[in-house]
Amino acid sequence: MPKIQYFIIFLCVALACQPQTEYDKVKETELASGKVFEDLFLDIQFGMDRKTFYGTCWEHNKNGILTNGAHYLQILYHPELPSGKKVNMHFYPKFEENKLYYMPIELTYTDWFPTNDAYSNDKLMEDTVGLLENWFGTGFFPVSNKAKTVTAQVKIDGNRHVRVFKKDIKTVRVEILDLRIKDLKDMIEQNDEA
Repeated sequence: MPKIQYFIIFLCVALACQPQTEYDKVKETELASGKVFEDLFLDIQFGMDRKTFYGTCWEHNKNGILTNGAHYLQILYHPELPSGKKVNMHFYPKFEENKLYYMPIELTYTDWFPTNDAYSNDKLMEDTVGLLENWFGTGFFPVSNKAKTVTAQVKIDGNRHVRVFKKDIKTVRVEILDLRIKDLKDMIEQNDEA
């Protein structure tokens, strides 16, 4: 056997022996399950086209549930948090081939003030995960980057990937992604380019 074939076999074995993280295992298992989860919140779903999305939001707007927000994520919602505190939740999806596949959300307490620990981003993180558990069920687990400088709470159900992290001192960001369309690393690269 030529040396190059030995090298290729060695490389394949070495890569196969790389330890998988809990995140990798959960993601692989959930994707392999074939389960499909479309529901997000307020009758908004993966796969809906722009016209249906805008129509759904317009109906919620007429009922006083959604309004235009002064934020780059243009739609404002005030969901009920487990703690009962008031929150601004801004969101606006991304579409691929006219199908909703990614929903970024940012939440801030309406009564946030830098020195008020009751409204810290740690408390908001707990509240946000609690809200998402009400929507999607339990099963969030912590995931850190390699340097352990950033930690997120993640839940993966079939194709639906939910990631929650502290964006800044007063904001928690939620990213809900349809893994059938794009992978999280694609979204991170896209955000880094912007």
